[in-house]
Amino acid sequence: MSNFRFTVDNNSSVLKFQQLVDAIIDSISRDQLKAGEMLPSVNQIMNECQLSRDTVFKAYAELKKRGVVESVPNRGYFVVQKITKVFLFLDTFKAYKEVLYGSFLKNLPKDIGVDLHFHHYNIDVFEKIITDSVGKYSKYIIMNFDHPKVSKLIKNIPSEQLLIIDWKINATENQSFVYQDFGESVYKCFKNNLDRISKYKELKFYYPEFTYHPKSTIEYFQKFCNDFDIKFSVIYEGTKFIIEKGNLYFLVSDRTLANFLDQCRDLGFEPGREVGVISYNETPMKKYVKNGITVISTDFELMGKKAAEFVTTGKHIQFQVPTTLKLRASL
Repeated sequence: MSNFRFTVDNNSSVLKFQQLVDAIIDSISRDQLKAGEMLPSVNQIMNECQLSRDTVFKAYAELKKRGVVESVPNRGYFVVQKITKVFLFLDTFKAYKEVLYGSFLKNLPKDIGVDLHFHHYNIDVFEKIITDSVGKYSKYIIMNFDHPKVSKLIKNIPSEQLLIIDWKINATENQSFVYQDFGESVYKCFKNNLDRISKYKELKFYYPEFTYHPKSTIEYFQKFCNDFDIKFSVIYEGTKFIIEKGNLYFLVSDRTLANFLDQCRDLGFEPGREVGVISYNETPMKKYVKNGITVISTDFELMGKKAAEFVTTGKHIQFQVPTTLKLRASL
């Protein structure tokens, strides 16, 4: 007989049968319930947890439907497979992160549960959530950021359970990572489209104070402009972001892209004609806005797929997702 224990949270908005399902899946993922082990009887759960028979039956039926347990007549319910529960820790939930998340879920078996969290680049939030999660999951998928405490915190997670995604910063060589390059890849995207970029008077990179975009992009932007004798400037202050006819703007924030489009509307400029723009990170809508916004972006769908592959195979992986320029009317 198992040592499984369950307490109903009467204040939760989650239905009681779903609480029981989640608790059993969590216990299996943490090896507290093992394959072949018998679950507590329906009567036992009813009496210990003050649940109705229908609620317990509904939970066990759901687990059976998922292939997690099987019923044996006159004996009870048994665990038939191990469930993997995954901890997914993203920075923020923007449109392109939704693509990553959707691809990740699509490529996971249905019996794998995912708990999604966000740190919003707040180290106190990051530390608390990491500390609370250690030992509770089979795999950890974490989007790092640039802070000296990050590397120490993620070392508390066994390397075989950890995958760092999107930004390789604070990763060590023994850890798995699926990442994009923010420097040399950007340089190559510009170089491959030198003919179109050269037709503009000046290339301006707006790097707003509120962005967390890696600063390596600034370095390689400047290197490109110097190598190919392109007149350029980097704007850091919002008050100085005033678009001018004949210039090309490189934007790493969708908030600044909206500002750019507002100014175009007010001035009667058509992106790709009077002014040009290259936006960072593909989103579904950028294909259609103003006949298409040119983007430099990694393949977030592939990143999600590779993250799912790490979860399902458990194999060590170090993979750089390609970054490309998608040419549209705005350039």
